[in-house]
Order: sequence, then structure tokens, then C-alpha cells
Amino acid sequence: MPIEILMPALSPTMEEGTLAKWLVATGDPVTSGQIIAEIETDKATMEFEAVDEGTMGALLIAEGTAGVKVNTPIALLLEEGEQPGAVTAPATAKKAAVAPEPVAHTPPPAAASLSAAAMPATAPAGTRVFATPLARRLAVEKGIDLSTIAGSGPHGRIIRADLDTAPTKSAAPAPQVMPATVPAVSAPVGASADAVMRLYADRSYTEVPLDGMRKTIAARLTEAKQTIPHFYLRRDVKLDALMSFRAQLNAQLSTRGVKLSVNDFIIKACALALQSVPDANAVWAVDRVLRLKPSDVAVAVAIEGGLFTPVLRDADQKSLSSLSAEMKDLATRARARKLAPQEYQGGSFAISNLGMFGIDSFDAVINPPHGAILAVGAGVQKAVVTGDGTLGVATVMTLSLSVDHRVIDGALGAELLKAIVENLENPMAMLA
Repeated sequence: MPIEILMPALSPTMEEGTLAKWLVATGDPVTSGQIIAEIETDKATMEFEAVDEGTMGALLIAEGTAGVKVNTPIALLLEEGEQPGAVTAPATAKKAAVAPEPVAHTPPPAAASLSAAAMPATAPAGTRVFATPLARRLAVEKGIDLSTIAGSGPHGRIIRADLDTAPTKSAAPAPQVMPATVPAVSAPVGASADAVMRLYADRSYTEVPLDGMRKTIAARLTEAKQTIPHFYLRRDVKLDALMSFRAQLNAQLSTRGVKLSVNDFIIKACALALQSVPDANAVWAVDRVLRLKPSDVAVAVAIEGGLFTPVLRDADQKSLSSLSAEMKDLATRARARKLAPQEYQGGSFAISNLGMFGIDSFDAVINPPHGAILAVGAGVQKAVVTGDGTLGVATVMTLSLSVDHRVIDGALGAELLKAIVENLENPMAMLA
């Protein structure tokens, strides 16, 4: 019997993937450990190794096929003595989903739009339904078939009141009528795709299907804003001492090809602050809090179509040059979607820096299960009051700390942000 090669689960959260590329063809010999395909998950493109040995009998899923569920057969491997001609594809392999191409939408002529809006979608052909314009519009929004309703208006015309007890197409029970002075409260769900598209039926647009990364981002950020009680702390930090110290270090490290960025200092400052305020180095674990001992700091990296948060593990123990080199490597591989899951999962704290885009300040969304995330703005020159009470000019950067109140209370969050600011304003102490 041929051996079925199944779509692997390459990360703990992977439910489906894209078969990006086959590295073998039908009839090729395959050895155990040989890389036979590249699989694109919601975050990265990863190599897939064969477990068994044999001859490739059939490639069941074509290159570029998206939405292939985990454990779906993607190929058949022939054992010794088996012939390729006897191989047939399992029915489950034929059901692999293919992501649709972006669809361009052109609005219909005005007359056609009015005609479509005037008649309910479920009205039988050739049957005239008498209803008020308001009743027709509400019927479309609620999915009600007007042809099944007996009107109570003049000459049997359907009016708005007739829709209150009418069943919808999904046969859902009619909503409970609340007193007029108390508006009905529904679950916090967004409008359906059809409802949104109806709003723009007379406008030109291009429909872009969601890829795995965008679906994951949408799900995680919705989870974060709905379930995490955020609060925000803000402080300005003077960067003049850091900029001067950075220039001095870069001049000395130039012969080694090392160039430190401000972001490298921010990573180090946050890692050391988590050590000096250990109660804030924590994550939320549903029914408990996990306090971590190492400082594993995640850094947001923007890529085409989304973002990664690669994690620098034990960042407090690494030198600035080591952090700089590791961050550059992680960012490069993140943009190529070549990170392994263990390189972008975990950590207790994250940094999101939009200063290079000229953003003065912003509030970042916590990446669960992290306890906090630091939003970093641009360093700009501002008028400040110096220690002796006179006016001066300093390079100032605004930091905004988003905190999960289930994990970190207000005073503890303020203590963590104070430690970060002190590290940045006294950069030499970070090397001690």
C-alpha cells in the first residue's frame, strides 16, 4: 500500500497551510530526512522533510494551493515493488481549498441597483409582493422572505410591524421585544461581509481575500482588545546622553563592522528593567500568572502583509553588539518568512517602534499572553527645563507602556517604565 504523506502541523497553532513548492517530482527516489516541499504557514515558509523512504508515486496537491488542512494527504510514497500506475488519489486530497484571487467589483448601473434593492432576494419569479419601501429594506437586512408574510396594511400591504414576528431565512427565533426606553443589547459582533458589501454596492473596489497571516493577526488582536484590560502609562525620555554614547561606541566598533541602533539600546534597557522589576516579568495563563526568570523580549518587525514579533531570549545577558547582530538576523529572516515557530513565539514583553516613521507617540496592542508592550516614538528636539531651572534644548522620545491589568497593577507598571527610562538616560550603566 502506498504511504500517505500528510500536511504537517509545523506550529502549535497551525490548522491549515499553503503548499508553496514541491522539491521532488513523481517517480523521484525519496530518502528519510530529505526535504521534499516548502510549506507556508500563517507566519513563515518552512521546509518539510520526508519521514519514510521510497519512490514518489503521486503529488496530490499542486504547488501554490492554499487552505490545505493539517493531516490532509498531499502526496503518496510508493514502497519497494509498487508501481506508479496503481496509485489513486484519496477523496480527502481532492477537497483541499484554494484561496480565491482578488476580485474586482464594478458597481452596476443606477437603474439596476434600484431594481435589486426594490425586490427581496427570495421573492419567487413572477410574483408581486406588496410592501412599503421601509419593509423591503428591513427584509433585506434581516434576511426575511416577504413572500411568506401576510401584510396587515391597506390592501394587504406588508408594513414594518409585520416584520417583528416574521422568521428569518435561517429560521432563527424572533428577537425579544424590549421596552422602547431600553434599547436591545446584542453581542459585540461586526456586520456580515454581505452587509458591508451592500454599503459599497455603488462604488468600485477590489476584493482582497485574507491570507493565513492576516487571519491570525485579526483573530489575535480581536482577542487582545476584547479580553485584555489594557491601561496605558506614558513618559518622556531624554536621549542626548544615549546618542552621544552610541556615537562613541559605533566609532570604536566600526572596524568590526558593528553599528548599534537606538533600538538595540531600547531592547537592552527593557531586558534589564524586567530583571530589576521581576514581578512585571510575567504573562497571563488563563487561571494563573507565570513569572519568568529570563528576560525574553519580543520586537515587532513589519513585513509585507503583516508583522512578526521575533523573540530575543535572555536579552539581559547579551551584549549590545550581540543583540544588534541577532536582531538584524531575525528581522531579515522574518521579512523572508523563514523564521521557525520557536523564534517568534513566547516572551513576556514586546517592543513596537514606529519612531523611524516620524510617529511622536502611540499606544500598542498587547500581544497575548504578554503582560506588557512598549510603544516607542520618534526622538525629536524639544525645549526643556534643565536642572538649574533654565531653558534648554534636548532630544526627547515618548514611551507608552500598554499593560495587562490582570498581570501588572498600576504602581508596578509605573515602576517598570521608570526603570526603562533610567536605563536609557544612563546608558553606560547598562554595560556594568
